[in-house]
Amino acid sequence: MQELIAKAEILIESLPYIRAFADKTIVIKYGGQAMVNKDLKKRVMIDIILLKYIGLNPIVVHGGGAEVTSLMERVGKKAEFVNGLRVTDKEAIELVEMVLVGKVNKEIVGLVNQYGGKAVGLSGKDSNLIIAQKRAPESMVVDGEEKIVDLGYVGDVVKINPEVVNTLSKQGYIPVIATLGVDLNGESLNINADYVAGELAAAISAEKLMLLTDVEGIFEDPEDEATLISSLPREQALDMIKRGKISQGMIPKVQSCLKALEHEVRRTHIVDGRIPHSLLLEIFTDEGIGTMVTE
Repeated sequence: MQELIAKAEILIESLPYIRAFADKTIVIKYGGQAMVNKDLKKRVMIDIILLKYIGLNPIVVHGGGAEVTSLMERVGKKAEFVNGLRVTDKEAIELVEMVLVGKVNKEIVGLVNQYGGKAVGLSGKDSNLIIAQKRAPESMVVDGEEKIVDLGYVGDVVKINPEVVNTLSKQGYIPVIATLGVDLNGESLNINADYVAGELAAAISAEKLMLLTDVEGIFEDPEDEATLISSLPREQALDMIKRGKISQGMIPKVQSCLKALEHEVRRTHIVDGRIPHSLLLEIFTDEGIGTMVTE
């Protein structure tokens, strides 16, 4: 009986949050181990479906870098990265499109539908959802010398046209978006999924942006778990990037949060996707988890 009462108390605790977020939109960047581990995949899909059934409007944004690298290796093509971005030539962009749109996106859509939701897969090319432009060449240091590298078919978001996403969401569907953009000439461009999630959240003025990752959050000292930062103001975030306290793959996540906050997104969160039901724990409990980036 006590166990049943405890479950009821959990529901009571979540009631104010269910009321507050009813009919609000949440953009979820799906990535990390939650895309790899079979059990975590199932839990995340069910959590997203639950959000939809209790009145929220989840929108899923995903990449698929590990899958792309795996396919490239199978066809004998070496993956190259500059400052964390994949060098993407003509052959590579074809592989990226095959994996992100043809495999990963359809797998996510299939899982949501299998577990009782209604998902529709999209890429940035659908209805010109993600208009992009080719990213400028990157500077890197090789053997002590600066080198300029053309990343090829790698893009930056120019504009988000969210009409198709809003329409699907209002009709009861869960949009699942592969982060492949299109330029004004119709060329496909590979775009970092964190940046797309932030831009999309900004374009639709989402209530929340949630980025699933493989760490507990942002630490003042990465070597000391006791220094987890639960709330990170903009100025502190920028200073930590400047000092190298936030680096590598965490930079686009923080920048994505800051971009969203500039456009009336009320809450942005970096959440450990390795924790079962991390989305629900952040949204519906008093304590929350991870790091919230704030203005």
